[in-house]
Amino acid sequence: MDISRRGFLKLSGLSVVAVATGLGLNPEVVEAKGYALKIEGSKKIPSICHFCSGGCGMLLYVKDGKLIHLEGDPDHPTNAGTLCPKAASLRSVAYSSARVTKPKRRAPGAKDWEEISWDEALDRVAKKAKEVRDASWKASESIVNAKTGQSEVFEVNRAEGIAFLGSAEVDNEESYLISKFCRVLGIPYNEHQARI
Repeated sequence: MDISRRGFLKLSGLSVVAVATGLGLNPEVVEAKGYALKIEGSKKIPSICHFCSGGCGMLLYVKDGKLIHLEGDPDHPTNAGTLCPKAASLRSVAYSSARVTKPKRRAPGAKDWEEISWDEALDRVAKKAKEVRDASWKASESIVNAKTGQSEVFEVNRAEGIAFLGSAEVDNEESYLISKFCRVLGIPYNEHQARI
C-alpha cells in the first residue's frame, strides 16, 4: 500500500482521536484483570525430590505451614524444570489419608495390623537385631590360598544373618549413614538403588 506523507498524517491524527475518545469502549472494562494465583503469599523453597537417587530439583510453595503447590525447578541441572509422575504426586502423598504415620505390628498368624508406640517398635527391632546378630556372627573364615593351596584363617567379624535393603526414597546422605550403621553392626549385605 502506497501512502503519502499527508495521508500518513491524516491517518495518525484520526488514530489519536479514536484512541482518545475510546470509540465507545470503556477502558475500565477492557483493561486486563489479573488473577489471584493460589501460590500468592506463599514461601518458595527450593528442594530435591526424594523418590529416587536422581536428585531432581523442585520448587515447593508453602503457605501457613502447608505445602500448597510444587513444580520442577527450571534452573536445576538434573531435570531443568521437568518432573516424573512420582515427583509430581508428592503433594498428594504428603497429605494422603492412607499414609502410615505410626508404627504398626502384625502378630504371627494375625490378619490385621495393630498400632504400637514408637518406643515399643524401636525396642522390638533392637532386640530382634541383637538376637539375629548374635546367632549369625562369624568372627573368622578359612579361605584356601589359590597359589599355595593351603588354608588360611582371616578375621571377618560379620553378621551374616542380617541384610539391609534401602528404598528409592532414601537420599544420598541417608544412604551414607545407613552404610556406616551397617559397618558398625558388621552387616556385609547392604543393597540400595544408588549402590553406594
